[in-house]
Amino acid sequence: MLASRLSRRAVLAGAAAGAALTTVPGLAAKAHAADAPSYRWRNAVIGGTGFVTGVLFHPSVRGLAYARTDIGGAYRWDDRTARWTPLTDQLGWDDWNLLGVEALAVDPAHPERLYLAVGTYAQSWAGNGAVLRSEDRGATWTRTDLGVKLGGNEDGRGAGERLLVDPRDSDTLWLGTRHDGLLKSTDRGGSWVAATGFPATANASGQGVTFLVAVGRAVYAGWGDGDGTVSAVNLYRTIDGTTWTAVPAQPTGTSAKVPIRAAYDARARELYVTYADAPGPNGQSTGSVHKLAVVSGTWTDVTPVVPGGTTADGSTDTFGYGGVAVDARRAGTVVVSTNNRWAAVDTLYRTTDGGRTWTSLKDAAVFDVSETPFLKWGADQPKFGWWIQVVAVDPYDSKHVVYGTGATLYGTRDLTHWAPRIRGLEETSVIQLISPPVGEAHLISASRDIGVMYHERLTASPSRGMATNPVFGSATGIAQAAARPSYVVRTGWGDNGNGAYSGDGGRTWAPFAAQPSLAHDSPGPIATSADGSTLLWSFVHWDGTKYAAHRSADNGTTWSEVSSFPKGATPVADPADPTLFYAYDTDTGTLYASTDSGVSFTARASGLPAGDSQFQLAAAPGRSGDLWLSVKWNGLYRSVDGGVSFAKVASCWASYTLGFGRPAPGADYPAVYQVGSTETITAVYRSDDEAKTWVRINDDQHQWGWTGQAIAGDPRVHGRVYLATNGRGIQYGEQI
Repeated sequence: MLASRLSRRAVLAGAAAGAALTTVPGLAAKAHAADAPSYRWRNAVIGGTGFVTGVLFHPSVRGLAYARTDIGGAYRWDDRTARWTPLTDQLGWDDWNLLGVEALAVDPAHPERLYLAVGTYAQSWAGNGAVLRSEDRGATWTRTDLGVKLGGNEDGRGAGERLLVDPRDSDTLWLGTRHDGLLKSTDRGGSWVAATGFPATANASGQGVTFLVAVGRAVYAGWGDGDGTVSAVNLYRTIDGTTWTAVPAQPTGTSAKVPIRAAYDARARELYVTYADAPGPNGQSTGSVHKLAVVSGTWTDVTPVVPGGTTADGSTDTFGYGGVAVDARRAGTVVVSTNNRWAAVDTLYRTTDGGRTWTSLKDAAVFDVSETPFLKWGADQPKFGWWIQVVAVDPYDSKHVVYGTGATLYGTRDLTHWAPRIRGLEETSVIQLISPPVGEAHLISASRDIGVMYHERLTASPSRGMATNPVFGSATGIAQAAARPSYVVRTGWGDNGNGAYSGDGGRTWAPFAAQPSLAHDSPGPIATSADGSTLLWSFVHWDGTKYAAHRSADNGTTWSEVSSFPKGATPVADPADPTLFYAYDTDTGTLYASTDSGVSFTARASGLPAGDSQFQLAAAPGRSGDLWLSVKWNGLYRSVDGGVSFAKVASCWASYTLGFGRPAPGADYPAVYQVGSTETITAVYRSDDEAKTWVRINDDQHQWGWTGQAIAGDPRVHGRVYLATNGRGIQYGEQI
C-alpha cells in the first residue's frame, strides 16, 4: 500500500532453518484476564483501501479463493456470503512483522491445505519471516519460523507467487526468497533448507525469486536480480525437482528485466510471463508479455501495447506489465494487466487467441462503487485502477475476473460491469481517531492512504467517501474543538492545499485560505483550542526533519511562527481552557505549555523519558490540566497540574497509546483505554477507575499486529472503543 514504505536495505545472513511452533487456534501467549468483560470486535467498514498483492482461486473447489495484502494479512473468500474472512488477526504485538504476506499457496490435491509465507520487511532491523500452514483453510495454523527475512511490503511485493506446492509431491514445497535464494521443504513446510542445484546468486536489488509456477510436473522460477542485458538469465526450471537450468532462448533486454508473474495454460501447453524494467509497484517505465510453448521451446512476444508511445494529450505513456491469469476452461484465453501507467491509466487486456489480438477491458467498463464511494477520489467517476499487479480468472467461470489495485479488489461476472469485491477486507493504515460527543457520526478517522473520513455508520463505508476540498491522499492530523464540536480541522497531503476546516462536524470541508510555506512539503499534526479560535500546526518533513510550528487566530487566513514551540512536537489543546496548549518534546523529555493561546511556550516538567518521536501526550476530556503521557516501554505518566509535575502510573509497565471514553455507570471520570502492558503481553485494556486497575478487552484471536498509533473511546457509549491498526483498518469493540 502507499503507507509504510521503508527504504533501508537489509543485511541478511544464512539459509533457512527452524523448528515448528504450533499454537491452536492463536499464535501468541495468553494474558491473565480473569475478570475481563466480554467484547465483540468488528471492523468499522471502509472497504479495502490497501494494496492487494495476490489473489488465488482454488483450482479444485468452486467459490474458494484467497487474497494477500502487503501489511494487512491474508483472507479467505466465502462465495456463499460474498465476504472475505481475515485469517491472521491472531498475530500479536510481538509478531507485527508477520502481517505482511509475501506469498500464498494451495494444494490442488488437498483442498483444505493453505500455506502463507509471512514477513513484512527484509531490512536488518526487522524480524525473520515464517511459514504458516493450515489443514482447515486458515481457521487454525501451525507456524515454522525461518532463518531468513521476507518482504511483503518491499518493492516487488506484487510479484509472485513465491510459494508453491510441488506438482508431483504434496509434501514438497518451494519458497523463493529475496536475498537467500530458493528454499525447499519435504515435510509440508515443517522445516526448510536451501534448495540444492539452484544456480542464481542474489544481489542487492532484493528481488531474488519473483515467482514459482507449476508447468505440468515441472517447476519454473522467475529471477528478479538480473541486469537486463542480453546475457541475463531471469527464468529457471527443474524437471526432476533437483536439477535447475536456465530456460533456453528466454526474453532479454530492458523490457524483460524483471519477471513479475507467470501463468500456465495447461490446455494449450503455453506459459505466459509478464515483465517490467523494475519490480514495481512504482518506478516501471517499460515491460512486455511473452509466452513459451513448452513442448517446442519457442518463445513469442505477445505484448498487447508497447510502452513508450504518446497519448492524445501529449503525455508519454510509460508502464510495465504485472498480473497474468489464464482461463482454465478455454485454451488461449488470457488476461494481463498494465502497471504504473499514469498517462493513459492502467487497464486489463484480454485475448482469446493466445495473444495474437487483445481487447482492453477498460474501454467498455462500467463501474459501480456505491458500496465504497471513496474510490471516486473526489471525482465523478472512479479510475480503472493503479498498482495492478494481480489478476485472477475463476477456473469455474470464464467471465468471473478480479484484479487488485492499491486500494481495492474489483470484480466482474460479465467482463463489462465491475464493482468492488471487498466486503470483510479492510487494510487501512490509521493514524488518528476522533469520537465526537454529539452529532450524526460517532467516528472521524485519519489514515495514511485515504485521508480523512466521516463515519456516519460503522457498518458501511462512509457515504461521502473521502473528505474533499482538498482530497488527501494521506492525512497527518485531525482535531476537534472540545467545547465547539462542530468545528473540526485536518491536515495532510492534499490536491488543493494541505489543511482544511469544517463547520458542521466533519461532514463538509473548505481549505484554509492560506497556509505556511512549510505546509507544502512538511504538513504535520494540528490542534485547535477548545473554542476553535486558535490553531497550532506543527511541521515535520517525511525524512524526519522538524520545523517550527505556526499559529492562526483567524481560521487559517494568516499564520505566524511560534519559535518557542518545540520543533516537530504534536500540539495538544486543553479541553476546558481555550487559552492553554501543551506539547511534549520527545527529544529532551520536556513538557511545554502555553497560557496565551499558543503565542508562546515555556518549559514545565523535565527529565521525563525521551528519544522516541512516537511518545504520546493526551488530555482528559472535560478537565483542565489533566494530562497523560504514554512513553512506550517506559510506562505511563500523569499530571494533574498542567504538566508542572508528573507521576508514574504503577498499574502498567508499558503504554503505547491512550484515549478516553464515556465513564462507567456511577463513575465520574472517563473510561481510560490503552494499548499497553500490565502483565506479560501487549494488549488492549480499559480502566474505569483512573488507571488504578485494568481489564484486557481484546483476546488472542483479535490482536492485529501493531496497534500503537491511536485509540479512542466513545464519549456516548460506555465500553465502546475504536482502535487504529497498521494494516487491519479501524477495529471497534463493544462490551457484550
